[in-house]
Amino acid sequence: MKVFPLCFILLFFSFSSCNESIEHVKLSGPVFGTSYAVQYYSDQGVNYQKQFDSLFTVINNSMSTYIPDSDISRLNKNTSNLIDSHFANVFNASKQIYKDTDGAFDPTIGVLVNAWAFGPEKQIIGLDSLKIDSLKLSVGLDKVTLNKFKVIKENPNTYLDFNAIAKGYGVDVIGRFLESQNIENYLVEIGGEIRTKGINKEKDSPWKVGVEMPHFDGTQSLLRAIELKDESMATSGTYRKFKVDSDGNKFSHIIDTHTGFPSKTNLLSISVIGKDCMTADAYATAFKTMGIARIKEFLKDRPEFKVFLIFENENQELATLSLNGFPE
Repeated sequence: MKVFPLCFILLFFSFSSCNESIEHVKLSGPVFGTSYAVQYYSDQGVNYQKQFDSLFTVINNSMSTYIPDSDISRLNKNTSNLIDSHFANVFNASKQIYKDTDGAFDPTIGVLVNAWAFGPEKQIIGLDSLKIDSLKLSVGLDKVTLNKFKVIKENPNTYLDFNAIAKGYGVDVIGRFLESQNIENYLVEIGGEIRTKGINKEKDSPWKVGVEMPHFDGTQSLLRAIELKDESMATSGTYRKFKVDSDGNKFSHIIDTHTGFPSKTNLLSISVIGKDCMTADAYATAFKTMGIARIKEFLKDRPEFKVFLIFENENQELATLSLNGFPE
């Protein structure tokens, strides 16, 4: 997660009365190398901007690989193995998802993400199969354990990177903070990852969010609008962050944990709806490397996840697939 100085956050407020005391508050700004937007209905329009800023700072100092002295950066440099409760929460969730997906989700893939120049560290020049095999020796979350608030790495070269789950976790942290303040209706979004509770009281209906059409040229358009209530949604795709080789082949930023190479699947975008955003965020990433057949099989016993796939079919045409009752 990149970090921007929070003092430069630009805010906008929109207050509209639902009755004499409940007001609609909207806050937005940059965070984690992307942007956030929060809407909630509050008695007297209480502004929680300072609390959000503090929570973002704590999460960044725990898990941002772009901050040299964060907990995760010091762990990766082997100068300290002490972590906080936020790190522990994300680590334990990652461990479970790593097991459930047979390693398709693996935060230790960071060394390969860096090697392919998709991460904060230096790209490896002349990357080949031999170098990939050497780097893979330090990959595998099964090689890392947690003892209270200390991380134990079997291999000192293991590099942890929670970018595929930390945004979703940040969304959940803000959502749970709002719930602790008795906010019953809110929408939290960070970089496209979303958590909702209750309804949009202005419209007296569930919160409406969009699923984007994949565009490799950086433009944006909406493919589908859906409603969420007491649910979260995360999306992972290849259409915003990719590289093109000398033959014109596109390589996604999501690394196949088994091969060590960028994913070449026909999946362009995966949206996952679940109860919490952290889990949805992680599974959206894991599914990217699993392929359609494995995703369908995986979801048979997991009705709690609704999934929407956008992909290129055998005719190189855009196609979609809704699984487990993803909203139409």
